[in-house]
Amino acid sequence: MKYKSIYTLILLFEFVLFSSCKEENEKKSHPNVVIILADDLGYGDPQVYNSESKIPTPHIDGLAKQGMRFTDAHTPSSVCTPTRYALLTGRYAWRTELKNSVLWMWDKPLIAKDRFTFPKMMKAENYNTACIGKWHLGWRWPSNKGEGFMNDTIPIGDYGLKGRNKLYEKIDFLKTIGGGPLEAGFDYYFGDDVPNFAPYAFFENNKLVKIPDLIKPDDMYGGPGPMSEGWKLEEVMPTITKRAVKYIEEKSKEKQPFYLHFTLTAPHTPIAPTDDFKGKSEAGLYGDFVNEVDWSVGQIVAALKKSGEFENTLIIFSSDNGSPQRDGTKMGGAIASVKKYGHDPSRPWKGMKADIWEGGHRVPFIATWPERIKANTVSNQVVCLTDVISSVASILGIEKGKDEMEDSFDISPILFGKESAARESIIHHSMDGTFAIRKDDWKLIEGNNSGGFSKGLKIEGIPVKTKGQLYNLSKDPSENNNLYVMQPDKVKELTILLNHYKSSGKSNQK
Repeated sequence: MKYKSIYTLILLFEFVLFSSCKEENEKKSHPNVVIILADDLGYGDPQVYNSESKIPTPHIDGLAKQGMRFTDAHTPSSVCTPTRYALLTGRYAWRTELKNSVLWMWDKPLIAKDRFTFPKMMKAENYNTACIGKWHLGWRWPSNKGEGFMNDTIPIGDYGLKGRNKLYEKIDFLKTIGGGPLEAGFDYYFGDDVPNFAPYAFFENNKLVKIPDLIKPDDMYGGPGPMSEGWKLEEVMPTITKRAVKYIEEKSKEKQPFYLHFTLTAPHTPIAPTDDFKGKSEAGLYGDFVNEVDWSVGQIVAALKKSGEFENTLIIFSSDNGSPQRDGTKMGGAIASVKKYGHDPSRPWKGMKADIWEGGHRVPFIATWPERIKANTVSNQVVCLTDVISSVASILGIEKGKDEMEDSFDISPILFGKESAARESIIHHSMDGTFAIRKDDWKLIEGNNSGGFSKGLKIEGIPVKTKGQLYNLSKDPSENNNLYVMQPDKVKELTILLNHYKSSGKSNQK
């Protein structure tokens, strides 16, 4: 009996040990996923990407040292809303009704209710999902004239819509708001939607935390409209960062893995660094705001490490498009004005936010996952933010929904050290709807200008006016030597390919 009892205890110990290991292994096979998306951060802002940067970015640089840094990563659009749509769906936004520009104040959602999305995919895999920060993908605003939503019939993306700035007068802010992150599949949302658009108030899930019962003063940066009492532009970044840290702290105590979609509001206008960051850079208030972005990244990494989750978390850090290069004067400033400090947010590329040139859409892209991604590595492979959803699906062994990620490629082999190219080509899109296609070293642009903010600016290498632009980026990374007339066969080849991708409805299949 004595030996039988000992044997029983041994079996019990082995069972507990096996169960514990099994649970740990299951947890490790399902990493947390944290996406940090800066707003208007240029390729040349972080020092790890630009040795001449005037801005200290130790946390972003440190993240790169702990993982893989991409040098040829691109946003699907050179402006905000389309990139955010594509990141969450794996589909270019120009395939929707938004053919150029962004959503404006009081626009309805761009993501269709039945659309397969990143958070829906993760929830199906038993992830807790949260979006914290900027949304800018539309809401259904409840009408104050009975039931329904007042913006259901308003065409989206129409900047010149008559009476847009007064549409808030038709909204009942006490009612539940439709659309938004919850409809897109997130379990939780906290943020301020768009920092320079009304309403100037924080959202939590599908309600406003504080009813906007004032009208924004004319001398405060941003579009006209309602504001909650006590609203301060400088408090947005610290507030959403603290919320993101709190979310990590809470969810790290649970067995369920989490997916945090943390979308910063900086260094986008209003350029509003807190006093703690003023003077921290040599690039004016813009540089100080980028330094605050770096601090925010550091807070997330610190929270993951403190909670013991850093080793088993896939972090992807990037930006939604290039920088407009404003210096921060009156929380804004003229485009390209920050260059007076000797700092170029697009270096070494030509152009800026909104442009079809590289500075509009080539962005920092860093991936870390200590358990799987080798530290201090660099990849020169072409990748796009649309690729994130397919790559995570592949990592988790998810098959469902892959047909709906029309423009998404699996780059997970690259992350894990297999340098085989995932992409044969990539499509670029500018603010005014200009298309470009890149295949190997060749880039074809439909049109003879920047397609964005650089119109009218004096920029070296403005191409000779033709029907389009053609560059060999390996020989001419600054896009100064337009070969459109000299290479008709290459123009024809790329034009056919671009038109095929436009008409076929997807670009990830031949």
